[in-house]
Amino acid sequence: MVGTPIPHPASGAPPAADVVVVGGGVIGLSCAWRLADAGLRVVVCDPAPGLGSSWVAAGMLAPVTEVHYGEEPLLALTLASARRWPGFAVEVEAAAGVEVGLQQTGTLLVAGDADDRRSVQELHRFQVTLGLDVEWLASRQARQLEPGLAPGISGALWAPGDHQVDNRALVAGLLRAAAHVGVTVCPVAVDHVEIAAGAVTGAWTAAGDHIAAGTVVLAAGWRSSLVGGIPDGLVPPVRPVKGQILRLQHRPGPVRVLTRTVRALVQGSVVYLVPRTTGEVVVGATMEEMGPDTTPTAGAAYELLRNALRVVPGVSELEFAEFTAGLRPGSPDNAPVIGPAAAASGADGLVIATGHHRNGVLLAPLTADAVAALVTGHPGPPEVAPFGLARFAGGASPAAAAAH
Repeated sequence: MVGTPIPHPASGAPPAADVVVVGGGVIGLSCAWRLADAGLRVVVCDPAPGLGSSWVAAGMLAPVTEVHYGEEPLLALTLASARRWPGFAVEVEAAAGVEVGLQQTGTLLVAGDADDRRSVQELHRFQVTLGLDVEWLASRQARQLEPGLAPGISGALWAPGDHQVDNRALVAGLLRAAAHVGVTVCPVAVDHVEIAAGAVTGAWTAAGDHIAAGTVVLAAGWRSSLVGGIPDGLVPPVRPVKGQILRLQHRPGPVRVLTRTVRALVQGSVVYLVPRTTGEVVVGATMEEMGPDTTPTAGAAYELLRNALRVVPGVSELEFAEFTAGLRPGSPDNAPVIGPAAAASGADGLVIATGHHRNGVLLAPLTADAVAALVTGHPGPPEVAPFGLARFAGGASPAAAAAH
C-alpha cells in the first residue's frame, strides 16, 4: 500500500499572504499550487492536510461511466477536466519528483444479471446519444479484456477514456509540488473568514492566529459550510455524504485479478474495483446520508465484498488491508460550487471551490485552473459557468443556468 502523506513541518501561520486556501484536500492543494505558480503568496490551512476524503477516495477518473440522466452540464465539466489530466499528472510529477499513478487503461461497466444488463444497456443508449466513446460488449468479449470476471456476468459497457489515478500518491505529490513553489501549509483549521467594508481582509485560525489576505478560497469539502464569518446567503450548501471503502492487497506473485478498473451493477447495487500497480485493489463505495459519521460498519463491508466477489471471484484470495469511511462534500444537486461568492455580495475576494461530491479527484485540474484564473483576473474555463453559488439562491439547476 501507499504510505502516509509526506511529512511537513508543523509551522505557525504567517502574518500575511495574498491568498488563504481553507482546506488541504486534492481541491485545495491543486488550487494552492496553481495560485503559487502564478506568483502569489499562498497559505493552506487544514488540521490534517491530505487526510480527508481525498485520502479515502478510489481515484477514478470516470466522466463517462459516472454520467447520470439530467447531468449534461456536469458531464461537460468532467470531460473538460479529464482532458487536462494527462498534462496535469506530468506537471505534478515533474514538480514533486514522485509518480501519481495515472493509469490510462479504460473502464469496464459490468452487468451482473439480466435485469442489470437492461439497466446498463439503457445507460449505454443514453451515452451514445451524448456522443460518448462507449461500446457494448457481450460477456465473452468482456472476459477477453478481463479474464478474472465471473463467467455469469451478462455483458459490459467498455469506456476506453475512463481512467484512474492513485489518489494517495496524488495528494502526497501535490503537497510536494505546492511546497516547491512556496506554498505554506499550516496544520490548523480556519475558524472564520474576516470581512470588512464588503471585502475579505483575511482569516483567523482555530489557534487564534490572524492571516491578512485579500482572497480566501473556501475548499474545505463538506466542512466549508461550517467556516464562520461568511455572510448569510453565501455559505455553500454542502453536506457530508458517507462513503465506506475497502482496500485489499495481492499476495506476492505475478498473478493479478484485474488489470483495469471494473465498475459493476449487481442486482441493482453499484460496486467498483480499482487495481493499482502496487498490487492494491480498492473496492467501494457506499453512499449514505448519515451526517458526519465516519464509522466503518460490518454490513457495509459485507455488501461490498459480496458484490465484488459476484463480479470478480478472485478477490476472495486477496489480503484484507484496510477498511475506512470518508465524507464526500455533496451539494443540493450533487454538483460542485466553483466561483466567486457572488457579484455585489459584500464579500469581495471570497472564492468557493467545494461540493465536488464523487468527482473531487477528477475535477481537480479544471477547478484549480478556474480558481487561478478568477483570482488573477484571467478568463476561466467556460464549462465552469453553470456551477456558481447563485444557482441555489434562485433555485436554478446547472442545466437551467447553462441555457442562459
